[in-house]
Amino acid sequence: MKRWPVKFLGELCDVEGGNAAPQGAENFKDGSVPFVRMKDLGRHHLTNNLTDTDDKLTEASVATNRIKLFDPGCILFPRSGSVALNHRAILGVRAGIVSHIGVLQNLCPDITRGYLYLYLTTFDMTALSKKTTGVDSIAFADVKRIPVPVPPLAEQKRIVKLLDAVDGLRTQRADADRRTSALIPAFFYEMFGDPEHTHYPVKALVELVVPGRPITYGILKPGPEIENGIPYVRVVDIKESRLHVEQLKKTSALIANQYRRSMLLSGDILVTIRGTVGRTCVVPDELKGANITQDTARLAILPSIQRTYIEEFVNTPWAQGWMNHHTQGQAVKGINLGDLKKLPVPVPPLPLQKEFAERVGEIRSLRTDQAASRRHLEELFQSMLHRALNGEL
Repeated sequence: MKRWPVKFLGELCDVEGGNAAPQGAENFKDGSVPFVRMKDLGRHHLTNNLTDTDDKLTEASVATNRIKLFDPGCILFPRSGSVALNHRAILGVRAGIVSHIGVLQNLCPDITRGYLYLYLTTFDMTALSKKTTGVDSIAFADVKRIPVPVPPLAEQKRIVKLLDAVDGLRTQRADADRRTSALIPAFFYEMFGDPEHTHYPVKALVELVVPGRPITYGILKPGPEIENGIPYVRVVDIKESRLHVEQLKKTSALIANQYRRSMLLSGDILVTIRGTVGRTCVVPDELKGANITQDTARLAILPSIQRTYIEEFVNTPWAQGWMNHHTQGQAVKGINLGDLKKLPVPVPPLPLQKEFAERVGEIRSLRTDQAASRRHLEELFQSMLHRALNGEL
């Protein structure tokens, strides 16, 4: 293994943060200036060309709110609220950046953008995170002290070139995955129409849950992790409509028993309600008796309703937009349980719900195969990256 000189990140670039997001729809209506939020990073997780943003600021809002605009080429990372997700991106368009995102710019001549981006994808930022007002965050002073091995420029460029081919395959796989993910919402609209103009009976979400198991959130303070404790689900454990059980933390039975109201049963639907609002998953059999945190809501759907229908309805752009409209908060966005319970749900006949669930099952099977391919490419990329950064390629 080659031993390259090591420098602190703060010696190689400037470390900054974005601006607080302006409040009020008037700041974004017919806007033209991209504004990067955490969800834009999360859409890709890792990307060397972030250009698409859900929100765009007006020129007037940029001036009035003194929004700093960052040039293409900046490297972005979560610095509060979603640190554990370890998103990384190279900005591909001039844009404003929300304050929850850290920005690396003005790289010194010793480092190339592509190499630094690749290296930072291997660094787990949770090693630096601390809790402030209940939210994970990173101090810029700690970010500046991240050690970075600095090979000669020619070697940096060679490393980036070697990895570009595999990264291209990952990008193609991700594009195919996104197209597959779009099939279910498209099929929902084809089969049931626009929820806003439905001809089916509409009920509030709270009317569709089992009596005695109300819509609720879970543990407020899980305390220290207990090796043989009770698993609990956080927002970061729910990705791509799947519960990632391999990364669950555990709390004591004493704390979990204080929140028996939010104990999980197989088949319950979970919806994230704080931080990143609107992610969903179904509780698998092995997590019966587990719990959730205050950032997640549990839905115990009536047996007379297909839970696949409810889960995918919540994932539709219309339902996601409705929840986004009802989110509140400045530093950390969230939707109140009282509002979530009012979510209007069209209720088509059960045979149609069952037909929809069968078709969704076929699409999910395809997604499972694609996920296996994605994991293989990711393992190949990470193996090559590790070897490259250790001078073994």
